Amino acid sequence: MQVKVINQSKHPLPQYQTESSAGMDLRAELSAPVSLRPLERKLVGTGLYIELPIGFEAQIRPRSGLAFKHGITVLNSPGTIDADYRGEIKVLLVNLSDAEFIVNDGERIAQMVIAKHDTVQWDAVEVLNETERGAGGYGSTGVK
Repeated sequence: MQVKVINQSKHPLPQYQTESSAGMDLRAELSAPVSLRPLERKLVGTGLYIELPIGFEAQIRPRSGLAFKHGITVLNSPGTIDADYRGEIKVLLVNLSDAEFIVNDGERIAQMVIAKHDTVQWDAVEVLNETERGAGGYGSTGVK
């Protein structure tokens, strides 16, 4: 699929790292390094602006390596970019570690997945069909 993009960063456009990758890495577009203290959150720009077709969204997700090695994740994960949004793609990073983390210009900070979605039309009813699970919620299906 073709997606219109404006790249106001100094970095290449996001790309898939392998043929089977679902997500493309997003890079920080910074004029100076950004410090994230433990439990601190900051919005980090990418310099990218996109025009998605109606019926699609961009999901912003953490990078597993940053999360595992440094405790850096995307706070509102997955973040959603709607098809009608035209502003800069920004990533809300949070530091869940006990050490300061420095985000440098050009660093891969998140991944973006483009996904199709449906629009729901509600059908208000008085009763829902029964299932084996019923109203069982958190932990109701057991541990094994």
